[in-house]
Amino acid sequence: MTVHPTLQPYTDAWTHSIEAISELVSPLVEGEWNRPTACPGWSVRDVVSHVIGVDCEMLGDPRPIHTLPRDLYHVTTEMARYTEVPVDVRRCHTAPEMTSELEYTIIRRSRQLRNETRDPGTKVRGPLGAEQTLEEALRWRAFDVWVHEQDLRRALGKPGNLDAPGATVARDHLLEALPRVVAKDAGAQPNTAVVFDVHGPLEFMRTVRLDAEGNASINGSPSLGPAVTLTLGWETYVLLACGRVKPEAVPEQVKIEGDQDLAQAILKNFAVTP
Repeated sequence: MTVHPTLQPYTDAWTHSIEAISELVSPLVEGEWNRPTACPGWSVRDVVSHVIGVDCEMLGDPRPIHTLPRDLYHVTTEMARYTEVPVDVRRCHTAPEMTSELEYTIIRRSRQLRNETRDPGTKVRGPLGAEQTLEEALRWRAFDVWVHEQDLRRALGKPGNLDAPGATVARDHLLEALPRVVAKDAGAQPNTAVVFDVHGPLEFMRTVRLDAEGNASINGSPSLGPAVTLTLGWETYVLLACGRVKPEAVPEQVKIEGDQDLAQAILKNFAVTP
């Protein structure tokens, strides 16, 4: 167990999801590694390569020296290029090479996390050299690995773990973005309340409220007269918030009550992951 209890939930969530990924991909034959996922331009192999690459970087391994091909249509930003390098460098790897590297990375990273003694507030290097606290880094890692586990499950037709420890981390992470989505991105007016009623394996209700100055906050108390109520399943929430589907692709999965224009503006800006 890590020295600091605040880090333990993120370590546990990462462990649960990374081991689930290993179980999912270990029996795959070569062709199944090429199945497309909801991540633009990425196959099952690419998603696993990304997971391996990020954890190797968190272990302190040097980044691959690799020049990306020019025909990768989905690579349009500096962050995308940064993310793509450890993915593209593994596109020639065989199934046994992929599973062996994944298993070895899990062993190394698990050992590192078990021996973690740094304070949660310690500054560590993030993507593109950005600084973040150790707690932020581990929280993001738990979120990212769980989301990619779900990408793999959908691609392989093996649903599950929608209520896993990583799902709770993902819920809290995604909910933090809701006030900005409603107030800034969707342009909700001051003194407005918007309710999100989510059902399924992970159930919750949250209300985003704007005060008279337009400042937004979020909590679990109900609203008697919300401008909009959005009711949807947890998996649909994740797909929309993580940009895996567009709102127009799942119209029957989202029930809208109230201001239709505001609801559509919220859904249009619902994706909050890079």
